[in-house]
Amino acid sequence: MKIRLTLIAATLLLAQQAQAVSLPQAAALANGTSPASASQAFDALEAQSLQAEINALKGGAATLTRGQLDKASQNDTQSDKAWLKASGYDFQTKANQQAGIELLSGFSKLPDSTLQASLQTVTAINCDATQGVRHQALADAEGISYLYFLADAMGPRLGKAFLTAYDKGEIGKAAALIKASEVSTSAAKKHFNYSRPFLIKGNTIHLVPDDTVVKDNQPYTADGGSFPSGHTNTGYTDALLMAQMIPERYDSLVERGARYGYSRIVLGVHYPLDIMGSRMVTQRNVAHYLNDPRYVTLFNEAKDQLRAALEKECGTTLAECAKTVGHDDPYRSPDMKQFYRFTMSYGLAKQQGASQPLSVPAGAEVLLQSALPHLSAEKRRQLMVKTALPAGYPLSGNTPEQAFWQRLDLPAAYALGKSERTH
Repeated sequence: MKIRLTLIAATLLLAQQAQAVSLPQAAALANGTSPASASQAFDALEAQSLQAEINALKGGAATLTRGQLDKASQNDTQSDKAWLKASGYDFQTKANQQAGIELLSGFSKLPDSTLQASLQTVTAINCDATQGVRHQALADAEGISYLYFLADAMGPRLGKAFLTAYDKGEIGKAAALIKASEVSTSAAKKHFNYSRPFLIKGNTIHLVPDDTVVKDNQPYTADGGSFPSGHTNTGYTDALLMAQMIPERYDSLVERGARYGYSRIVLGVHYPLDIMGSRMVTQRNVAHYLNDPRYVTLFNEAKDQLRAALEKECGTTLAECAKTVGHDDPYRSPDMKQFYRFTMSYGLAKQQGASQPLSVPAGAEVLLQSALPHLSAEKRRQLMVKTALPAGYPLSGNTPEQAFWQRLDLPAAYALGKSERTH
């Protein structure tokens, strides 16, 4: 009977994940994780996070001006840069940047029909966005140098504890390591040299005025190439590493990375393809670091400090503090897994051609290790294959690595692994 229930649960989960989410449905889910949500507790956490971000951007100044944004970075209280520097760890940035360019080489072979569909999708999301979603997008954009955006994916209770611990300097090692682990997309942007959507001739993108962070109503814009997205690379990296450190909120944090990428489309400064590409390289980069013993030593030290600080601020165990809080915890809604699935393709059409069996790169299963520690490496690899996006969507390319990193659905793999254990 137990085996039968396990199979039934797994089948239902896979069937649910296969259901397509439409563009309007995805927009509604995004709205539910913005300051326009139906939960007063969640909205209060969003407001607290935004105010903390504004205070950090201002520094010691009385007011926030646009010129301060370019100089923004975690201060010495928030981030223990001295600890990280003393470690002497080499992040191998250039090598990882080159690996990212190779991973995304399929972009150059995409047909014009896919590029046009990508432009149509960003236009639809941008023009139809609610005010709450636009406010969230602005907060996400201007807070790129900080970790504040992660709080709402932790739930009202743990989220507040996180904001307190962060600004008190109690999680300085995690703050330093996570931000240093972001592999810049600048080399890839120069390589692919693709124009942003709001610069395409005849576009109908609505540039969003900043009435949220600087509050000067200046339309938000961005410089440099569009593919892949640098902000999304930051958001996914931060969210995925934090998910490894707080596996009690694993799925919510990974989904926050996808929601952060969605914000870039809302602002009209990136295409879906840019977001999809950044997700691919981020997953690859984080797995690369987590398979390096020297990095893991730093990671564990930072993780231990983070978890101890959060328990102190919560006044209880992390497991208790991280518990789901009903409608006040929208990132714990099962629908967010379908939102994540949507952001893996944004509804773009599959490409023609025969598909190859999915091959899991060596070490990729480390991305599920902290979340599913009871499972063997082989079992985690099997989960990745079982829950993968179907073959053929844009950027899945011609190599096993390109196909895997494009098709990897971490929240679905986690949910199936958790379901099989429960039943």
